[in-house]
Amino acid sequence: MLAMLSALANPHRLRIVATLHAGGRNYVSRLAREIGISRPLLHLHLQKLEDAGLVSSKLELSDDGKALNYFAATDFAIDLRPATIVEAVKTLTSQHAKPE
Repeated sequence: MLAMLSALANPHRLRIVATLHAGGRNYVSRLAREIGISRPLLHLHLQKLEDAGLVSSKLELSDDGKALNYFAATDFAIDLRPATIVEAVKTLTSQHAKPE
């Protein structure tokens, strides 16, 4: 849950997920143009989203032989209620625990 919330705590990443959900899967160059950010910056955000399980990627060859990495939003849901937070806190490692 922490990785998902952290990944979604960025406006660019929210726009990426929204664009992929609304428009379907897309490759990096086209997605960067649609969102209006550079490809390197988009790659960084996509990696964070993919690590959190919010998007998935698939490398495919185009008709002209170019390798295109397609990204799609995953079908995720975050149950964010006090009770689920209590359960999530139990899974935190000591490095995430707040010092007393």
